[in-house]
Amino acid sequence: MSDPLRPRASLRTAVVWEVLKDALDFQTKVADKVADQEARGVLDVLDTGGGTGVFAVPVARLGHRVTVVDPNPDALFALGRRADEAGATDRVRGVQGDATGLLDVVEAGAYDVVLCHGVLEYVDDPAGAIRNVVGALRPSGILSLLAAGRNGAVLARAIAGHFAEAQRGLADPDGRWGEGDPLPRRFTTEGLTSLVAEAGLDIASVHGVRVFADLVPGVLVDTEPGALEALLKLELSAAELPAFHSIATQLHVLARRG
Repeated sequence: MSDPLRPRASLRTAVVWEVLKDALDFQTKVADKVADQEARGVLDVLDTGGGTGVFAVPVARLGHRVTVVDPNPDALFALGRRADEAGATDRVRGVQGDATGLLDVVEAGAYDVVLCHGVLEYVDDPAGAIRNVVGALRPSGILSLLAAGRNGAVLARAIAGHFAEAQRGLADPDGRWGEGDPLPRRFTTEGLTSLVAEAGLDIASVHGVRVFADLVPGVLVDTEPGALEALLKLELSAAELPAFHSIATQLHVLARRG
């Protein structure tokens, strides 16, 4: 299982993890917590589509309470095992469900932070899923949204020599490059931020994720001394630059309610 805190996995998760950690730190200072001293600084976090807990368990290790909603029972079983290995079992709860019926399985308006990573690509109604996610947020809550980027996929197909597929991905409204494409849809920065804004959230930041990591040969990263650290530093630097958002494999949006 990958872990955003492990070096090799961090190439794909570092940008989101760094933004998320800062957001959690900020939210602990502004969240309206109960008077009980033991509860101060502890956030209620919802990870919809959180699967095996790649982000949920590290968040729980920071001391927060995390509810993971996922339709796959096998993923939830793996989540429990990961939480147990991390000593975070008492702070992680798995619930079977999905974004479409999210408010049927979790309480509305009950969460300080909601993670929605790798979900919008698969749901039938992305706008409806975002509305459900927003409905789970407290009035001052924060949304961490991660989705596949269309232009990054086009670039990857072209670099791999699949020019016709790259052309189809560029022209297709959902960014699909053919029948063999495993994703039902991908997003542009404008399309993703519009969905968030239409759901009533204020955009706090947008980052490009995996701008270079999916294009660089893995053997180079694994064998060249210092390559992993240098590439990770480059990813973190490029993520904040709007010019690189258009070629990122994934797009990360941080948005606030109210």
